[in-house]
Amino acid sequence: MSFCTNCGAQNQDTAQFCAGCGSPLRPALAPTSAQPPAPMLSPSQQGPPLQPSVSYTLGPPLPPGATYAQWADRVVGYLLDSLLVGAGMLLLYLILGSFFAMLAGLGSQLGGAMCCMMILLFPMASLLVGFYNRVYLVAQRGSSIGQGVMKLKVVDVNGNLLTTGTALIRLLAQVALSFLPLVGPLLDLMWPLWDEKRQTLHDKAVGSFVLKML
Repeated sequence: MSFCTNCGAQNQDTAQFCAGCGSPLRPALAPTSAQPPAPMLSPSQQGPPLQPSVSYTLGPPLPPGATYAQWADRVVGYLLDSLLVGAGMLLLYLILGSFFAMLAGLGSQLGGAMCCMMILLFPMASLLVGFYNRVYLVAQRGSSIGQGVMKLKVVDVNGNLLTTGTALIRLLAQVALSFLPLVGPLLDLMWPLWDEKRQTLHDKAVGSFVLKML
């Protein structure tokens, strides 16, 4: 039995309206049972803690004391290597010059051939010298002759030495830039000045990095 809160009349539990005054009766509230607290989990049952999301720029692991090569160190290493390329250019000039001298009787055609030779001389010398200096040596010890003098080391994103194939593609990318007289080599050389990882354009072509080993 239930009682009306308005007039106090007694009503059946199932009645929806009071028999005395007609007021709607409040529905009986369903009994609630206390829920037991959730059991405490041990650290081994809770699973690994949530890790915050991390944003980073991909780069090789740096050995103790090593840093990304400074632009000035790279320039000095480049100039030292360029002396070897210059020697290669001189050798090619002497060889090809002697050959074209034998064709002096061709007149104006000789002048055109000499012009083409001068345009191709630097890329050709870069390739010939680079096969040993920038491919073999870089793949075997991590640095060319000029880079070795400056204690620089060329590595991939995992911190390993480049493979011979990767070092060759890196050289070809550098040589391809030299076909743009002055602009290509200069832009390639200047790129580390504003690059976060101090990479040149031919570094970016293969994902290589140059470190300063202290």
